[in-house]
Amino acid sequence: MSLLISSVGNLFLGVKTSRTGLIQKTLKYSEVKSALSLKKYSTRELLNEAYCRTKLKCRSKKLPQDVNPKGVFACNELDLSEVQVYGFDYDYTLAHYKPTMEHLLYNLGREYLLEKYNYPPEILKLEYKPNFAVRGLHYDIEKGLLLKLDSFLQIQFGAVYRGLTPVSTDEVLKLYKNRIIPIAYVEGDTRAHKPNRAKMVHLADLFSVPEMGLLCNVAEYFIKNHIDYHPEILFLDVKNSVQSCHPIMHKIVAQNVEEYIRPNKKLRNYFQMLQESDKKLFLVTNSPYHFVNAGMEMLVGHDWRDFFDVVIVNANKPKFFTEVSRPIRVFDKNANSHIWEKVTSLEKGIIYYEGTVKQLQDLTGWCGHQVLYFGDHPYSDLADVTLEHGWRTGAIINELTHEINTLNTRSFKENANWLQMLTQLIEDHQDYKDPEAMEVLTQWMVERDYLRNEIKAVFNPQFGSVFRTYHNPTYFSRRLFRFADIYTSNIINLLNYSLTHTFYPRRGVMPHEYGSYFV
Repeated sequence: MSLLISSVGNLFLGVKTSRTGLIQKTLKYSEVKSALSLKKYSTRELLNEAYCRTKLKCRSKKLPQDVNPKGVFACNELDLSEVQVYGFDYDYTLAHYKPTMEHLLYNLGREYLLEKYNYPPEILKLEYKPNFAVRGLHYDIEKGLLLKLDSFLQIQFGAVYRGLTPVSTDEVLKLYKNRIIPIAYVEGDTRAHKPNRAKMVHLADLFSVPEMGLLCNVAEYFIKNHIDYHPEILFLDVKNSVQSCHPIMHKIVAQNVEEYIRPNKKLRNYFQMLQESDKKLFLVTNSPYHFVNAGMEMLVGHDWRDFFDVVIVNANKPKFFTEVSRPIRVFDKNANSHIWEKVTSLEKGIIYYEGTVKQLQDLTGWCGHQVLYFGDHPYSDLADVTLEHGWRTGAIINELTHEINTLNTRSFKENANWLQMLTQLIEDHQDYKDPEAMEVLTQWMVERDYLRNEIKAVFNPQFGSVFRTYHNPTYFSRRLFRFADIYTSNIINLLNYSLTHTFYPRRGVMPHEYGSYFV
């Protein structure tokens, strides 16, 4: 190969070498074609030459710097000096749960299937697989498939499962006739007088992960034992079972919070910083008071309510953000019931129940961009408040820590960089049609597929990253970036920034702007 480099070097017009002898430009199809016309070298030799030069160039590049796992990342410019009111969800926003929570919900839901829906007793032997599913997947209730979609509604091949068994690309194409799913199939037809034809359910919160695990385990049991089942009925039974167990889960967790909730000692410091700067704080959560109180006492202290100007439990989001006529009520924490009197003002120290965002805004005057609300769910927490009410929004994404730590590994950086450069190499030489060239290009494509699967598997062996398919953002990412102004892994990461800090989004490179392997 070195002989080839020296002997044909004069044929690669415009290509310069550095002092180390590494080529600074990748040979393109037109240049190699020109070289072939001037001197008799085989296509295979010249393509292999281009491959070697590209590989050497990749190895000569510095790897990207590490990303801070505790960083706050901006989708939209956000000036904290404009924010006077800070609002919070509770579950997976202030309270981060240990894996024991997933096991608890799975086990309770499994028992409920047996007791209430008369499922086979053998399902009690089906153990939870904690690393099987990830947040943001879709379940096709008609076909009984769990799958991953990108932001263009394209199926990620290799990330489609029936039960615990992967579904081949050929079968997926046979079932859907296309790799792109019609939007009405995914989201339903929202036009007036049109029936909702959505056949997919987006599992967008972390409480849905054990639900997916139970769903796939039971489906796998049915399939292996040749038991006929209806995918939609199974989905509804599992969903209802897990959700029906939430009151039991609330009682169990409240009695032993240390077993289920991760400690977060700096959370109190964050609330103190906000309070000392005369910021208003409120909590709006779907969870019941006794459950929230037990967790917040562990996380912040018995005086946690002193930090909040308004506390609303059992809010029933997203209806809290969309309905206008549901009255807000006072919750009597001692009697564990609500009071029937009309609420005309919101007072600190009082616990409120249900209500709507309209009443919250009318009674407090908190509105628009002066409000920053944090939640973990792109839809039920963030979508309506930003689209309808102009609030600023922050998403707390627990999985971000694992994702960034994976991105920061040397092996991932090397594979990702080489994947980018190899893909460009394929694109530049794909117009060759002679058998020799096609054979080389096929080898390159095989290597590219291997790299893509390697990069996928380091996040999750079955479904890969929460944020990416092979190259596009996921459907979940699209919604997150649309509805969240900022996102981070933990609310306490904001302690690293002043209350006058402005978060600026990156100026992303569009496909027609500049060429770089490392964007």
